[in-house]
Amino acid sequence: MSIYSEYKATRSLFMPDSGKVPGFTVEITTDKGVKGYGQGGPGGGMLVEQHFSKLLVGKDPFDVERIWDILWRSSMYYDRAGIGMHAISGVDLALWDIIGKSLDVPVYKLLGGATKPRLPAYCTGNDIDQHLEFGFKRLKLAIPHGPADGREGMRKNVELVKSTRDKLGPDGEIMLDCWMSWTEIYTLEMAELVAPYRVYWMEECLQPHDYEGFGRLNAAIKSTRIATGEHEYTRYGFRRLLENRSASIWQPDVHWVGGITEMRRVAALAAAYDIPVIPHGGGVFDCSHFIMATVNCPWAEMFMPPPGGPKEVYERFAEDNRITKGPDGIYMQPSETPGLGWDILV
Repeated sequence: MSIYSEYKATRSLFMPDSGKVPGFTVEITTDKGVKGYGQGGPGGGMLVEQHFSKLLVGKDPFDVERIWDILWRSSMYYDRAGIGMHAISGVDLALWDIIGKSLDVPVYKLLGGATKPRLPAYCTGNDIDQHLEFGFKRLKLAIPHGPADGREGMRKNVELVKSTRDKLGPDGEIMLDCWMSWTEIYTLEMAELVAPYRVYWMEECLQPHDYEGFGRLNAAIKSTRIATGEHEYTRYGFRRLLENRSASIWQPDVHWVGGITEMRRVAALAAAYDIPVIPHGGGVFDCSHFIMATVNCPWAEMFMPPPGGPKEVYERFAEDNRITKGPDGIYMQPSETPGLGWDILV
């Protein structure tokens, strides 16, 4: 949307007004009184209420694979991705929460147990000084300029990367989030311009359906890695990424791709080709269980509360995410409480 000047300043100018097409939290209650909670992507709540509810009543929540397939097959005629998958994601997460609570174990133990002692984390956003002061040594920058901004925009992008490298030092990692806004030619030029600053990956350079374009970039660019998948859905979408060799890193979102059940399939497909899976928003409390239990998921993405708040906000952020610090920066861990770790006040 940055190619249209009236929408360029901020995403809120073109995204739905607050509360109009919301994400959702679903509560599923069993006949034993166990309640599970799951979050799904924008627009999915209506489908859960108006369609999926009749397919869930009376089912065994432990039949998570069968339920996933029923929801998938029953809704593919009107939406095989997007809102339909947002809805399935929320239900699937709620079922995993029920299973964990019923067995009195955290979900990551159901998925195979811990594959690492703690989760290395990176921070997304351009409050660079705050993130460095907190202790992050892996930073992902929201790149502000694209082709519509011409050479001046390119120079500003490079300056942001350069100044970040200067502050971070030679050993930390820098990633670039381009949010579907570049072209192939622009990406090739930017990769060359930022190469001196050792960028770890460039993310979502193209629109998500351009599998072939991503493949060409992935083959041509040697100075960094190509990452995408935030706006991809189900194992079938990721199979297209694989067939076109579109990315060196896959980034599914657990609230959009189909929940934990489908994330496991995506990660298994990636593992067969030694592709790392670094989920979008993976440091959230539910997805962190998946990362902990998955060998080819090396990092978790985190978002800090904005600067300027009372210290209690940042103390709570550290407490909720079980933050620790080490030689490589910040680490986090999933909850050890049964299920996904929801803390519901009633």
